[in-house]
Amino acid sequence: MNKMLGSLMGWVDQRLPVTRAWETHMSKYYAPKNFNFWYFFGVLSILVLVNQLLTGIWLVMFYDPTSANAFASVEGIMRDVDYGWILRYMHSTGASAFFVVIYLHMFRGLMYGSYKAPRELVWIFGMTIYLALMAEAFMGYVLPWGQMSYWGAQVIVSLFGAIPVVGADLVEWIRGDFLISGATLSRFFSLHVIAVPIVILALVVLHILALHEVGSNNPDGVDIKKTKDENGIPKDGVPFHPFYTVHDLVGVTVFLFAFSFVMFFMPEMGGFFLEYANFEEANNLKTPAHIAPVWYFTPFYAILRAVTFELNSVLNAKFLGLIAMGAAIAILFVLPWLDKSKARSIRYKGYMPRVLLMMFAAIFVILGYLGIKSPTEGRTLLSQIATLFYFAYFVTMPIWSNPNVAQSKRISSWIVSIVFGIWFACFAYWSITAQEAHVFLAIFSLLLGLGFVSLPWLTDRDSELPEPTRTQQKGLPAVLVWGGFLIFVAMTIVPLKAVGAGGGACGAIECDSFEADLTDKASLQRGAQVFTNYCMGCHSAKFSRYERVAADLDIPPKEMQQNLVFTGQRLGDLMTIAMPADKSKGWFGATPPDLTLVARSRNPEWLYTYLRSFYKDDSRSTGVNNLVFDKVAMPHVLLDLQGLAECAPGPKKDHGNIVRDVLGEPVMDEVCGSLKIGATKGSLNEEEFDRAVYDLVNFLEYVAEPMAEERKRIGKYVLLFLSLLFVFVYLLNRDYWRDIH
Repeated sequence: MNKMLGSLMGWVDQRLPVTRAWETHMSKYYAPKNFNFWYFFGVLSILVLVNQLLTGIWLVMFYDPTSANAFASVEGIMRDVDYGWILRYMHSTGASAFFVVIYLHMFRGLMYGSYKAPRELVWIFGMTIYLALMAEAFMGYVLPWGQMSYWGAQVIVSLFGAIPVVGADLVEWIRGDFLISGATLSRFFSLHVIAVPIVILALVVLHILALHEVGSNNPDGVDIKKTKDENGIPKDGVPFHPFYTVHDLVGVTVFLFAFSFVMFFMPEMGGFFLEYANFEEANNLKTPAHIAPVWYFTPFYAILRAVTFELNSVLNAKFLGLIAMGAAIAILFVLPWLDKSKARSIRYKGYMPRVLLMMFAAIFVILGYLGIKSPTEGRTLLSQIATLFYFAYFVTMPIWSNPNVAQSKRISSWIVSIVFGIWFACFAYWSITAQEAHVFLAIFSLLLGLGFVSLPWLTDRDSELPEPTRTQQKGLPAVLVWGGFLIFVAMTIVPLKAVGAGGGACGAIECDSFEADLTDKASLQRGAQVFTNYCMGCHSAKFSRYERVAADLDIPPKEMQQNLVFTGQRLGDLMTIAMPADKSKGWFGATPPDLTLVARSRNPEWLYTYLRSFYKDDSRSTGVNNLVFDKVAMPHVLLDLQGLAECAPGPKKDHGNIVRDVLGEPVMDEVCGSLKIGATKGSLNEEEFDRAVYDLVNFLEYVAEPMAEERKRIGKYVLLFLSLLFVFVYLLNRDYWRDIH
């Protein structure tokens, strides 16, 4: 048998060098012995890439790339395709995980100088992959055709209109239409599924080939090829296979545990991985209050928005912001030629590169946060300061990266550092003189300015440690590692706290506490009854089916048909209503929204508070208003149950917090601070009504994601399996590496 396999392999090798390729890149490719935690992210990026390709192939089988059906097809995958929700969550979580591992992979490159000679081409290929990945992610982000997908695409694509002369034609060419439409969706689908993945795969192959040609970097920056034994084998290297295939299994298992935890227990990740606005179908007539791209684009989006000045009609803020955003990415490509340090690794560089790297990481996180949040005066100022630091880090790198040259004697070093110092001082002045003075930002910017002004002087007093000729087992002292981490945390949290105040989900009032219980079948059945009796006159749940609701809630099909299906539909039909959308728009001013996903797009706390906050307002055409949704257009459909509450004095609130006077007493709101029982009574008392609203919202939470309980149940078994697998791969890895020093 072995002889037959050997003959077959020999026949294949004569025509395709499979064995040689295996030996070159795996079994006889020697990697450094001292890889640490940060080197897991290279293989993890390949793992996530494979996940995206495989899940993407299966999702394409059920996705309809038309503007009329795209959103519905995604919900169909989630609800009607067997375990389609797993595929969708694997893909959506994988998209964010891809950028997490890529950013950490890039950070490792910055720490250990993986961009320095002879690995410049490796870095350039990696950055090109990153650029292609951003294009791939952007086009994939549009495909679900949710509100934020649509309007995010509208904003990002329209940016190219700021380019002089060709801007308008370029925007129209990208869109394929005068506006974001079905034509845009179709071409984005083609590029996302076919063209860009081919480019990414080709670049990944080139990236790996270039890496294996020059050899892998390591935390010490030592070239292991320079020290070989009598057999020509690097003394500080081990064959990638089996040592690192086994070693990487440990990191892969830990990553899969974290990945699965997010996917099964918090797939939205607080609105970062799956944005709440995207649970509402795209509507070109309804502009969101705040438009922001998904989190992995937001650092560069914040840089774009940080440019608020303009020079003339051509060099306006929009165009200059676009240039700044492009420059922020482009400058990463020239990093190998900006770093003048003789040492590769952060272990042997001076204190200046270490401190500035931690500050840069913190600034990047700050920009990411600011890109998500709606702009305020303070946030805009902070984003401008952070943007200036971002560029200053790279522009001044030739100064602080090379302490071996007397920077204090170089006039160019002083000119560059003073220019940035003056610029930071200007931001300090603008922070003080702003409409709402931001003293912290002024101090923060001034300190940064003083730091950059003194860069040449500080660099002269820095020094690099001699690099070892052989790899070491120990890294930086724990004091330095934790010190760097504390700098990162402080630099991230403190500035954001200074400008990060914002309103809660329910606006000026606090949301009422709500905890859904999807295992309470009695509550869900009562909620279904309230929904069909009081809500389905105007609102449909068109992505949910009567039959599934009956099966999940243990409602006998006959009773479901007789008592909860009022439109003459069959049990297997979607929960739509007979009211025509065009007529309802004429009657109400706008078509009442579908409620299938309202609990996810708004969140259940908001919905629960909203339904309990109607009050009498004779100035409104409906005779009612709402504390949560001011100037609400919907009538109080639960009037028969609750009655009609009336305004009463109550504490005034600012961002959900009670406003108090100098004595600490609550300041009473002059208009409507609280509600009291009105003259119009309902059929339920207060406790009974609250229970009815709870049941209704509980049902809507179920309808929004009927597989939620199954998702959590499967997730527990997956995490248990991965925990057992970790024990096995850990012991296997320890056995392989026990004699490697």
